[in-house]
Amino acid sequence: MDSTKDKLCGYLNEARENAIFKAEGLAEQLARTPLTPTGTHILGVLHHLVINEYEYFGTCLRREANDAYVREFISPHDPDADFLPPAEMDGLQLIGLYRKAIAFADEGIAALYLDSAVHVPWWGPAGHTTLDHLLIHALAETSRHAGQLDIIREQLDGRAGWTATLDLLPDYTAAQWADHRQKLHRLADSLAPEN
Repeated sequence: MDSTKDKLCGYLNEARENAIFKAEGLAEQLARTPLTPTGTHILGVLHHLVINEYEYFGTCLRREANDAYVREFISPHDPDADFLPPAEMDGLQLIGLYRKAIAFADEGIAALYLDSAVHVPWWGPAGHTTLDHLLIHALAETSRHAGQLDIIREQLDGRAGWTATLDLLPDYTAAQWADHRQKLHRLADSLAPEN
């Protein structure tokens, strides 16, 4: 593997692990609690990431998914369905399916060069592209969704930070965080338009 491919895969794997960290250890009810008007929830985002791995590094690389559920799922379906995991699939199962999707994707990535031709059918005429473009797209998409999971998880139970061992946050006490938040509220309120 060349160093550019190593770097792209390394960053993609970091984003994948961040997403898993944000989904781990939640009660099922919390993992399915929607926190946005459009219904964004932890398991929904993780399910979407599973489907992304199989579609981008399966379908686009002309590889059949190695999971019966996913093979059935990625046939024509409701465009919002990939954000709706079935009720019988719990968080642990979904994390396991995501790890399986990652391993499947990594096998496909390892077999190709960065300039290998790939085809993304849903991109229309721009869909004839290369593996490096696909990796960059997957990295951006996975990072975006890991950020959504970060915000959702903090709202659900206060878990914040990058990973279990590296949080990248100031070492504030609960009182310091409350003071920090109050300062931000005061600043925002001071900028409200006058009636």
